[in-house]
Amino acid sequence: MSLRQDTRTGSVRRRTGGQLPLVLLLPALVGLAFLLVPLIGLLIKAPWSTLPSRLFSADIWQALRLSLLCATLATTVCLLLGIPLAWLLARASLPGRGLIRALVTVPLVLPPVVGGVALLLVLGRRGLIGERLDLWFGFSLPFTTAGVVVAEAFVAMPFLVISVEGALRAADPRYEEAAATLGAGRWLTFRRVTLPSIAPGVVAGAVLCWARALGEFGATITFAGNLPGRTTTMPLAVYLALETDPDVAVVLSLVLLLVSVVVLASLRERWISGLR
Repeated sequence: MSLRQDTRTGSVRRRTGGQLPLVLLLPALVGLAFLLVPLIGLLIKAPWSTLPSRLFSADIWQALRLSLLCATLATTVCLLLGIPLAWLLARASLPGRGLIRALVTVPLVLPPVVGGVALLLVLGRRGLIGERLDLWFGFSLPFTTAGVVVAEAFVAMPFLVISVEGALRAADPRYEEAAATLGAGRWLTFRRVTLPSIAPGVVAGAVLCWARALGEFGATITFAGNLPGRTTTMPLAVYLALETDPDVAVVLSLVLLLVSVVVLASLRERWISGLR
């Protein structure tokens, strides 16, 4: 009886999975083309003959170095602040934790320009906190390289928090309980037990955070401006080059596209294992 049922189930699966219905296949192909054709067009229109000379030009390297520096610093800030925040959301019993989680993820859906305006109203020279910083310490964040780091960290931190919180929720708490019974304090348990167990989630979140920071545009240009050598990152350089030298804009876009592909490839195995 079971053999007959298995045979019947296998035949049903072959019938349902053999051919795709046309009503689903056509929109799927259109959606695939919608996503891939612009990227293919970017590759076709790239100035391949002059690519090496343009790629190693001073302006591109200046924007690239600044982008890598700011994205790395922003990711460091996100790691220092985001991991404790993710632990708080995953393990602590807080009133209104759902609301706090929603507020933490607001930058994911908030238009980056709005985020830049919010940062300017709080950390600008006339802002709620920025005015005190300027008055007491003579320190101002807007239109500086530090301002770029702050803007990138603001929009990128939710990626890290979501990834680390998911890893914390999936981690087996029995190891932490065993460490506690052996006399380990909370900080020692977190360093020696919790962090190693969630390391893949931290790495994945950090990579996504770094990639998001590298591609940030709206909050950066609103809060930090567009000053060559100080705040002009790769996305801002693409925007400027479109008006003066479109070929340079294409070269910069290819660099950002390559970074995106590398990030996706590095996280591919983690995503596949998460789907299984």
